Amino acid sequence: MKLIGLTGGIGCGKTTVLKAFSELGIPCFVADERAGKYYNDPFFLVKIRELFGDTVFNDDGTVEKAKIAAIVFNDTEALKSLNALIHPMVLEDFKTWCLQQQTPYVIFESAILYEYGFDRLMDAIVTVYLDKEERLRRLELRDHTTREKLEARMRNQLSAEEKMDRADYVILNYEGNPRHRQVNHIHQLIMAS
Repeated sequence: MKLIGLTGGIGCGKTTVLKAFSELGIPCFVADERAGKYYNDPFFLVKIRELFGDTVFNDDGTVEKAKIAAIVFNDTEALKSLNALIHPMVLEDFKTWCLQQQTPYVIFESAILYEYGFDRLMDAIVTVYLDKEERLRRLELRDHTTREKLEARMRNQLSAEEKMDRADYVILNYEGNPRHRQVNHIHQLIMAS
């Protein structure tokens, strides 16, 4: 079974592309979704308290993820510490998940695939590309946040152009450029390789 990484900058439309692969019967592992579940794990919560203290916790003991985001997107060392906690757990979950799949290939989606070396585990990489201005426009509408906050998040990722240059396959995710046709073409190439 081949391992195919899927990446792209924040707001480029990775979710839409993943849906198209899913419709072809390809299992998709979404790293952020998996990592989000760790916030219910008592062991993980202890580690979060060690990293960030009590200020990121609500009175009921749950984590205020927005407070963590505010910290890590302005402090690269805090972000590295958080990722050093999360990424080994995600990788172990991915390996276990792969053992349960019965398809010619699976997709591992992560916005930070290159930044944390997940690309070295993959047989090929698909990058979803959309220029920065269009991504910012979409994200401002979707997330109801400021351009400054979005750009702070983007600074923690490789540029979309660098991801595109390093990829084996690129999906140009513009209106009028049919995503399904691009996904089907890449699917056929992966199946034939």
